[in-house]
Amino acid sequence: MSSGEPLVVIVGRPNVGKSTLFNRLLGMRRAIVGDEPGITRDRIHGRAEWRGRSFEVVDTGGIIPDEEAHIPAGILRQARAVIDIADVVLMMVDVRQGVTPIDRELARLLHRSGATVFVLANKADTRNLEIQAEEFRQLGFEHVFPISAEHGLGVGEMLDVLIEHLKPAQQTVEGPGASEIGVAIIGRPNVGKSTLVNQLVGAERVIVAPEPGTTRDAVDTELEFEGVRFRLIDTAGIRRRSRVTLQAEKIAVLMARKHIERADVAVLLIDAVEGPTTHDARIAGYAHEAGKSLIIAVNRWDLVEHKRQAAVACERAIRQRLKFIEYAPVIFISALTGQRVMRILDLAQKAFVARFQRIPTGELNRFFRQYLAEPGVFPGGLRIYYITQAAVNPPTFVVFTNNREKRLPISVERYLINRLRENYEFFATPIRIKQKLRT
Repeated sequence: MSSGEPLVVIVGRPNVGKSTLFNRLLGMRRAIVGDEPGITRDRIHGRAEWRGRSFEVVDTGGIIPDEEAHIPAGILRQARAVIDIADVVLMMVDVRQGVTPIDRELARLLHRSGATVFVLANKADTRNLEIQAEEFRQLGFEHVFPISAEHGLGVGEMLDVLIEHLKPAQQTVEGPGASEIGVAIIGRPNVGKSTLVNQLVGAERVIVAPEPGTTRDAVDTELEFEGVRFRLIDTAGIRRRSRVTLQAEKIAVLMARKHIERADVAVLLIDAVEGPTTHDARIAGYAHEAGKSLIIAVNRWDLVEHKRQAAVACERAIRQRLKFIEYAPVIFISALTGQRVMRILDLAQKAFVARFQRIPTGELNRFFRQYLAEPGVFPGGLRIYYITQAAVNPPTFVVFTNNREKRLPISVERYLINRLRENYEFFATPIRIKQKLRT
């Protein structure tokens, strides 16, 4: 779904500084930046503002026209799709390298699109390089700006002209209680995360290719399902640290964890053929530690035989290896065929409601009297005098005790969580227990 704001798209061949400009426009580090060409593959969305005008910015992958390989062909196809709906296209070039054959090919593509195009001659850090930017007028576009995305030189002047070419933002009316549910798709590389997003959206929104680790940045996709808005965050496949060698993939691991923080619900994809692994448990731990609701989706279920027996065995293995997220429901899906994938959105909505549930004080008092008030309930003379709900998102409870240790014994914490789950609908959601010493 569209945000209703004007759309600005950044395009260009690999390693000309598109992601650096994207980050500068947004005022934060949203895309991965590094010295390796072709780091950005999927298109990344963000929101920028200049002189009171806000607009959506899309950073596309480095375009290599007529390339046959999976990833470059996908980048070109996706760039073409978003160029068609852009208000302004920022074509970035490298002023130090001059006009290249790929620049010419991309310029021909943009001329055919009919889009408003600004040519940004990047890396113009000196007066001499600013003069050399005039060379790019031969590409046939009216607007040519020498800039330095890294240092910000010339970017403000370009934005002053840019906002004059933006259409007025469409006014959107939010329904009562309307909200957006952030859903992070997480898992090991090559378990089908991008395929799942594409199946949910019903269109190719992120690149799908057979190579492990295709997705490095997190890609946000908005959709509406049965009147509810979702933001799907397709995170980079999280590898074991020992296997993360490239600078970009090291950063991708860190940013994938950061993007989990932006979500309300995490969907952990597990390979049905391989079954749950130690690495799956580590990834689930990232979401659990962040306090996110969790859904376990066992993918590639279409490849499994004797499904009834296999489902029982697979769930048993998951519960054994991922004991710390016993609250997470398990669903068996096929991202490729679409089997049960829309059920994920139903579960995510149910989890979202649960993580914001607040138990009334009177009900918590009843819970306290039933499970916690009697002396001798807990070993070692531990007493709980009172319980209150301190927060939601995730649900967090504070118990007032006579315990002088830093934290409650694990057995007591588990007892509390289990009783809370038995009595209240905290579906797919972690529960946090904190304690205070009664003075």
